[in-house]
Amino acid sequence: MASYKLEDGLYLYPTPAGAYYAIASNDTDKSRQFLCTLLQQQQTPLLNIANIKQLMNMDTEESCLDLLYHCQRLGWVQGINQPLHFPQEPLEKLLPGLLLKLSQTGKALLADNQGFYLASNGFPHEVAEELSALSAEIAVVYNRRSGVLIKNLGLASNAWAVIDVTGNSKIGFWPIMIGAQRFHLVISGPPNFNQPEFVSLIWVLTVRYHKTGSHDEPVFTHSTKASHRKNKTT
Repeated sequence: MASYKLEDGLYLYPTPAGAYYAIASNDTDKSRQFLCTLLQQQQTPLLNIANIKQLMNMDTEESCLDLLYHCQRLGWVQGINQPLHFPQEPLEKLLPGLLLKLSQTGKALLADNQGFYLASNGFPHEVAEELSALSAEIAVVYNRRSGVLIKNLGLASNAWAVIDVTGNSKIGFWPIMIGAQRFHLVISGPPNFNQPEFVSLIWVLTVRYHKTGSHDEPVFTHSTKASHRKNKTT
């Protein structure tokens, strides 16, 4: 039996890699369920046994610590020194600024599964509309052919891209699964997902949409940043 010791005074927060894993698929496992539940909180929870039992929906301390260590070893969760609170600004004010940090070209948008964009940064309105519609069409094709891609070819990713002659992404389409709701993150050029803004984006969307699985906000056309401190959890 492994021996673990929790660090005192830390607060649990997903890393960018953990946030990405949480929303990359609708397939459920214990790690993804834990990360999704963590992202549903209004405040980063204090790291203690009672809280992780509740977040993981597990009864035994040993099982909780095993799962926490597993997520930490994969770089999916971190301990931060100060609690973070869910941002209260309206989505139309939050999203463009978060999207700006996720693209090396400063061009990114967030679309829903109907092909309408909720927020855009750097793209002209007409281009954003066309890319959003294209993202929904790509999702339809993927759903039809996912069996071949996953089972036959072993391709676990469901992101798509238009690439140049060297294989670099010119425009990438990245699905974000929040419950029954599917969003698409469209990025010009290479993505910058290893940013605190990516975690903030997933946190905002998860808190807003995880209960309903759909959205009733108006479509936004168009600039909060969470602090990001690395530390250890166990």
